[in-house]
Amino acid sequence: MSDAALGITRSIIGQPWHWRRASADMAAENLAPDDLVTQLLLARGVTRDDLDRQRAPTLRGFMPDPSLFRDMDAAAARLADAVERQEAVTIFGDYDVDGATSAALLVRLLRGLGLPVGAYIPDRLMEGYGPSGAALVKIGEAGSKLVVTVDCGAQAFDAIAEAKAAGVEVIVVDHHQCATTLPAALALVNPNRLDEDADAAIHGNLAAVGVAFLLGAALLRTLRMRGFFANRDEPALIELLDLVALGTVADVARLTGFNRALVTQGLKVMARRGNVGLAALMDAARLTKPPSASDMGFALGPRINAGGRVGKSDLGVRLLTTSDPQEAAEIALELNRLNEERRAIEAAVLEQAIEASAACGNAPVAIVAGQGWHPGVIGIVAGRLKERLHRPAIVIAVDEDGTGKGSGRSISGVDLGAAILAAKESGLLVAGGGHAMAAGLTVAAGKVDALGAFLNDRLAADVERASGDKSLLIDAVLAPRGINPLWCDAIESAGPYGAGWPAPRVATGPVRIVESGIVGTDHVRLIVAGDDGARFKAVAFRSAETELGQALLHARGRKLWLAGRAKRDDWGSRPVAELHLEDAAWAD
Repeated sequence: MSDAALGITRSIIGQPWHWRRASADMAAENLAPDDLVTQLLLARGVTRDDLDRQRAPTLRGFMPDPSLFRDMDAAAARLADAVERQEAVTIFGDYDVDGATSAALLVRLLRGLGLPVGAYIPDRLMEGYGPSGAALVKIGEAGSKLVVTVDCGAQAFDAIAEAKAAGVEVIVVDHHQCATTLPAALALVNPNRLDEDADAAIHGNLAAVGVAFLLGAALLRTLRMRGFFANRDEPALIELLDLVALGTVADVARLTGFNRALVTQGLKVMARRGNVGLAALMDAARLTKPPSASDMGFALGPRINAGGRVGKSDLGVRLLTTSDPQEAAEIALELNRLNEERRAIEAAVLEQAIEASAACGNAPVAIVAGQGWHPGVIGIVAGRLKERLHRPAIVIAVDEDGTGKGSGRSISGVDLGAAILAAKESGLLVAGGGHAMAAGLTVAAGKVDALGAFLNDRLAADVERASGDKSLLIDAVLAPRGINPLWCDAIESAGPYGAGWPAPRVATGPVRIVESGIVGTDHVRLIVAGDDGARFKAVAFRSAETELGQALLHARGRKLWLAGRAKRDDWGSRPVAELHLEDAAWAD
């Protein structure tokens, strides 16, 4: 293959290595050899004439007019009426990070406008996902005749109809895929509505918190036009970007376009530690430096999620909306404890799910179900199973009466959310929905096998195509001595990195393994040395029992090429860099 990186057409795990962008294409751009950031941007699909905007993503450069989206102006006008009339409003959020940050953003904004506003987060085990008619009616009876659902509601037909009959108005702010018909809400703001115009639909990768931010901007603009701020200060919406960044990253939204600007600017706000709840959570997670997108995804997000998964569902919103440092510290410590509990539960369910997945054979979609599995961890387990099997995975927790609550994670190129929605419309599911990379469902007793047959038939071609295109994309080749903190610092200005905007992957070698062993539960840790005399640490996470892990543990005496992400490590007396391994290939 002409574009095979380092000539590697089959690695240890059986995949070719390709350049993310061919060197011939680079030469055509007349780039200076040391223009690293430009090369990284171009390799991620940025056009030559858009480089300046992409080097420093700003809201001004990327934010769409909120009025592009259907029902946005109606939603903003109704909320503006509520602000002017001082009506009680309740924000109804999902129990994950996107739901918590979306709810917290609107609660903080509306409180800043002097509005009495509360938050309602359903209990995952007792109430399940999304609004129920009983909950909405109960909120109305308590005094809130206007409810805004965030990160849920796009499929809540019966609940919203029941609320409407009881005199409760509902505004839906969501990003999950919609059906051809819509609930009878006062307004439904969702870039993934099937009737959205093309200019709005291109923002379908927004997390719900991004949509909530746009609603906040539309609300402030409406109030401004009405003269509401003639004698009072306007809340600084930009100071809530830390919440937007956290929800966007934790929901694994693609960090391209407007999302990239939201996260870039949100990280700056988060570094100022103005939100006392987030500051307390960073302390609990022992984050002393300004946080990165990786910190939000792996340190902060899981702790907020832990409340909804195995603890009290409203802990995240309470943390993110409190102004009391003592309360913030107490909630942060509780979330930290719950996160440890979640890890233990997750490990037990994952072990059983892996064992059950053997029965899936080579089916396009791995669907496993288990009695008594904790529904709060099945989404994480589905993600782990997907990574292990390299195909979409759905994990279903079956309760005592046989009803299953499932969560699925997909691979790039396979739209799982649309398939789940089609299964629901075919009568195979009690409830279900999601987006391309993640979905949730409720399946009646005895229908798991039929669901599997439906999804495997529908997605087989997409999975085969996605799997056939699988290769490891390499951005650069470094000598072993190049795995150092300077490299890690140099690439940061092309970030933030995450879903849809991958951190640079480097290949290095040839190296020989000096030390190898298993650390933690199943991580393979190496010390490697290059021919240039340099040594560095490499870690292959969750790989001890995999083909890659076993090869690395028994590779003494042989030379290898390694591929992965170089990460800065500041824990010691001086900064060093380590390589987080994704693949390896024999060099002899």
